[in-house]
Amino acid sequence: MARIAGVDLPKNKRIDVALCYVYGVGRAKAVEVLERLSGAVEPATRVKDLTESQVSLINNLLVKEFKVEGELRRETQANVQRLVETGSYRGFRHRRNLPCRGQRTKTNARTRRGRRRTVGAGRAEKAAAPAKA
Repeated sequence: MARIAGVDLPKNKRIDVALCYVYGVGRAKAVEVLERLSGAVEPATRVKDLTESQVSLINNLLVKEFKVEGELRRETQANVQRLVETGSYRGFRHRRNLPCRGQRTKTNARTRRGRRRTVGAGRAEKAAAPAKA
């Protein structure tokens, strides 16, 4: 099992696809990394067929040239924290756990806002139940 930037890559996938399991590496960056190592690693190679030297080449290039995994996560978190601390509109939206890129919230935004909480319906049922008894 190849371990690159602290992530275990799936054995049976091609290396150009498997590199996308690393946080901060998408398809374009995976192809770019393999192009830089053009002679050493072919994109069609399966992860289980990589040698230790090829794994270390990929790992060294990724860690030195790009921000990936922990470093990128920390930077992203720091950017959000800066927005919250400065009191900007986007920071306010982050703090309230609402969409901060201009999406509508009257109907959609369920992913960001969570499950629907019905207002008032629960109280009406509870108040009506003891009256019947």
